[in-house]
Amino acid sequence: MNDPQTTATTMPLMEHLIELKSRLTIAIAALFIAFLGCYYFAADIYNFLVAPLAQILAELGGNRRMIYTALHEAFFTQLKVSFFAAFLLAFPVIATQFWKFLAPGLYKNEKSALAPYLVLSPILFIMGGALVYYFIMPMAWKFFLSFETMGVDGSLPIQLEAKVNEYLSLVMKLIFAFGISFQLPLVLTLLARIGFATSRGLAAKRKYAVVVTFIFAAFMTPPDIISQVGLAIPILVLYEISIISVRAVEKKRDTIEEDDDEDEFEETDFNMT
Repeated sequence: MNDPQTTATTMPLMEHLIELKSRLTIAIAALFIAFLGCYYFAADIYNFLVAPLAQILAELGGNRRMIYTALHEAFFTQLKVSFFAAFLLAFPVIATQFWKFLAPGLYKNEKSALAPYLVLSPILFIMGGALVYYFIMPMAWKFFLSFETMGVDGSLPIQLEAKVNEYLSLVMKLIFAFGISFQLPLVLTLLARIGFATSRGLAAKRKYAVVVTFIFAAFMTPPDIISQVGLAIPILVLYEISIISVRAVEKKRDTIEEDDDEDEFEETDFNMT
């Protein structure tokens, strides 16, 4: 079996650069094709992202709408939405090209350790996006719309007229924040595999993790308690899951090391006899 390090040293630098260029070309091409497709369906993607707000506004009744205040705002918003959706669609291809570029330089056990992350990462991202879209957003939007008032006794009504760009930027930011947050178990488990994290250390830093989590949630969500807690609680749950996952990794590693020690001891004993 060829040593990947030996292969890496014998492989000319120019071949590495050509391989990198090839992988980047495929990834960019996949992103561009996905962008064209998403731009064609930009109106459908827009309707999907607006649906949580539209359903609540329909329940409240009245002639409701969304507005844009700059001539170019709607066009650039469609571009932004299309690129966001295109990146999500093209991510498996991008991740695969990244993997194919790294794989020749990895040992067999390293490949088997990293491969599951390519499958689990998009799944967890979708789970995070689904949580915020179907559960957090409806509650948060109802909370914000509760501040609308009717004009009585000569006072002016307070009514939401959301800007297209601001609303969709908020929605995409929330989906991205929840999707990235759901990668926490993968990141910590990977750090444990390479020796940069331990279950004991993660458990000891739990109180700091709580503080950092709520600061992160406050930064990534609107200034309301619903979305902040809605992001913070899943992260804390995922942190606890990460500790369990890291313990499993440590247990498996200890078992492998014990088996290796036993094999080494038996080989030494055989040579002595």
